[in-house]
Amino acid sequence: MAKAQTPKKAKKAKKVSYHKQPEDLSIRDWQLALRRQFGQAQVFKLENQGKHPVWSDFAVRNPDSRSSYRVAIRGLEPGDNFCSCYDFRTNQLGTCKHIEWTLEKLKNTWGNKQHFKKGPLGPQPYSSLSVDYATGEPVLRLRIGSTQRDKFTQLAAGFFADDGSILPSAWLAIDQFVEAANALDEGFRCYPDALDLIIERREDARRQQKAAGIAADPRRLDQAISATLYPYQREGALFAFRAGRALIADEMGLGKTLQAITAAELFRQEMGISSVYIVCPTSLKYQWQSEIRKFTNSSVTVIEGPQPQRRLQYADPAHFYKILTYNVVARDFTYLNDQLPDLLILDEAQRIKNYDSKIAHAVKKLEAPNRIALTGTPLENKLEDLYSIVQFLDQYRLGPLWKLHARHVATDEQGVVRGYRYLEEINAKLATLMIRRRKKEVAQQLPPRVDQHFLVPMTAAQMEMHEGYNMDVALLVAKWRRMGFLNEKDRQRLMNCLTLMRMTCNSTYLVDQQTRHDTKIAELFFLLEERLADPQEKVVIFSQWERMTRIVGQELEARSIDYAYLHGGIPSEDRGALLDRFREDDACRVFLSTDAGGVGLNLQRAALIVNLDLPWNPAVLEQRIGRVHRLGQERGVQVINLISEGTIEHRMVHTLRFKSQLAEAVLDTGQDNVFMSDRKFNDFMENLERVQDAPVTATPGEPVSDDDLENPVGQAAGQSGDSAAPDWQTEAEDGQDSKSPDQPSHVPPNKGSSGTEAGQPSPAPAGQAPAGSNASDGAAPAESAASLVSEGVGFLERLTRTLSDANATQDLVNSITETDTATGKTYLKIPVDSQATVSNALRLLGGLLKG
Repeated sequence: MAKAQTPKKAKKAKKVSYHKQPEDLSIRDWQLALRRQFGQAQVFKLENQGKHPVWSDFAVRNPDSRSSYRVAIRGLEPGDNFCSCYDFRTNQLGTCKHIEWTLEKLKNTWGNKQHFKKGPLGPQPYSSLSVDYATGEPVLRLRIGSTQRDKFTQLAAGFFADDGSILPSAWLAIDQFVEAANALDEGFRCYPDALDLIIERREDARRQQKAAGIAADPRRLDQAISATLYPYQREGALFAFRAGRALIADEMGLGKTLQAITAAELFRQEMGISSVYIVCPTSLKYQWQSEIRKFTNSSVTVIEGPQPQRRLQYADPAHFYKILTYNVVARDFTYLNDQLPDLLILDEAQRIKNYDSKIAHAVKKLEAPNRIALTGTPLENKLEDLYSIVQFLDQYRLGPLWKLHARHVATDEQGVVRGYRYLEEINAKLATLMIRRRKKEVAQQLPPRVDQHFLVPMTAAQMEMHEGYNMDVALLVAKWRRMGFLNEKDRQRLMNCLTLMRMTCNSTYLVDQQTRHDTKIAELFFLLEERLADPQEKVVIFSQWERMTRIVGQELEARSIDYAYLHGGIPSEDRGALLDRFREDDACRVFLSTDAGGVGLNLQRAALIVNLDLPWNPAVLEQRIGRVHRLGQERGVQVINLISEGTIEHRMVHTLRFKSQLAEAVLDTGQDNVFMSDRKFNDFMENLERVQDAPVTATPGEPVSDDDLENPVGQAAGQSGDSAAPDWQTEAEDGQDSKSPDQPSHVPPNKGSSGTEAGQPSPAPAGQAPAGSNASDGAAPAESAASLVSEGVGFLERLTRTLSDANATQDLVNSITETDTATGKTYLKIPVDSQATVSNALRLLGGLLKG
């Protein structure tokens, strides 16, 4: 009797890496495989809303996020089916995780196998209007069913092309077609997204007509606002009105707020809108309120208070403008959408550049037909910054992120980002969405600006602490060379060390809160002594670290210099009084601020800005300067950056220039390709202690910004932002850890927090250490034998490079030798900690020689 054969198990599909594109797959096939793989692993709930068990409409529900999507299954190939989720509309793949999960679920449901064998049903009986998302920009498409086919074909003439796409001239009359189609067949369908697209395009056409009329009769624009606009401001306001969804990306200080208010008044005057919601940083909400009251007759309110109170304010129709902050949006976006706002204005829109943050997710869930984003720095560090902002305005304009990376990001063999290419294409895509003017274009309206770097020497104690952390960085870089990667613990430690190095450049007090060794304070007051000798002069001083500003504040008080002090702990309602005192009180000579005051504040009374430290991000530096160098400034502006010589701060300047080149290339039609030089790139890889930018990501060698410190887990080439999964992979919003506005991420609370806890000592005078302090707090901890060997190898490599250069070799000889003028003899001089150090070294050397 023949033995029954055991049925073979289905071969398990090979798992596709999320981090690295497989060599045997195109990038499109890789993205399809990822969604198929991830979708099939989900646990959703399925509800059939049609009659057929497979070829039907379904509701797919996620029990964790409580979200629900409509899925239409019409076939087995990408593009056959539909899902109402965001990823399906934007990925240009024709599928998503919900569709892939539904297909897998149906295939494994008892009784459905026969339907998959037979394939999809024949032509649908009903005709329908739907949106085709496959080509990028959504296309309204007519699908003619079997019912009344000839009559629908005849009716479609004049409205739709042969391929079913709507004719450009048909948008204003498409409602006539829909009415006739409903009369022809009660089963005719116009899907919700198709109806939304029709309404949007009809409004676009109306606005274009209105904008043409305003351009022909400028008095209509003048009637919109009680202000005299510069020509470029008039152009910006009309551009935003005409576009409906626009990015005003003028450089800081050119009056973007006034342009947005003018555009909002045009929307009210010409389009009859009834509500405008303004989302801005906390520090700016009352400034917006003041500007609106100054330039318009419209009612305005600031949304604040507990949530029940805020909900009542949202529902109050008495106010045309409603101002709220980003943090409030993150909690209240559903209540905002309930009110159906007509226009959203996003101020300092770079706040949503991290597209995977909780705030960015919430802002992009806001629903309004018209949107304006304002930022002078839409691209701060990488293309994803700009991409995230553009997503808020037009989710289709730049296409899916995977395509953007494939086309515009240049990587090496290891997947490390080396630069960006074809940037002119991005600029062309944004031509009707973004308007950007630079100060040099309106130079006749602005004062000149002079930037200077002042190199400041470090004290021995500062340098010792700096080099202690520098040694830790060198060890970790050597480990990366040897192992090819760094684990999470090492990445955390690396970022801590780099941050502490920066803090040491200002003062040892920022790190240990015990000693105070610094030179920048003395240099600052040397500058102030000369500048404040003129009783009309005022000065703005910035530092990222609140502890540094407290030291400066104490020194100002000791010299009886009156000042205004702004930091993250100042309540928003008190900030206006600080600004007014600095602007109006002649006795208040100095405005002292952390980067909490780097955004949206008008400080034109000053003509000197002193930056006590350089931020990693050049955009943050420009935000500081833009507070003083802006419209309304009547004098030349001097910017002085205090830089500690021979430190990580000193080496930052070149790499910051690379980031500026990237922003220029995309936003200002600059050079078309941007790359780090090979020499700089290799130096960065081999000697991270010299890096002039932020700590490493998971991809070694790629510069990152301060924001990347919030999420240190790295990712592969072709992905961007945080390590968190993109929208298509997760339903839940990935929140960000809340932290003090002035506390840098990943700095231990006892070493580097820029806030002071109760009971902490005040900074001691410069150069003095309180009793019981330890001057060697910054020393690097002991390392394993392997790490010490790696350090030695790294030292030999650097020594070899030095000795291969004649000039460098002579400098080394000069630094370690000294000639006795009395005897003429030359001696070797090497600084050491103590005689015991020399004794220990000689004993070890003797032991090695004996061995």
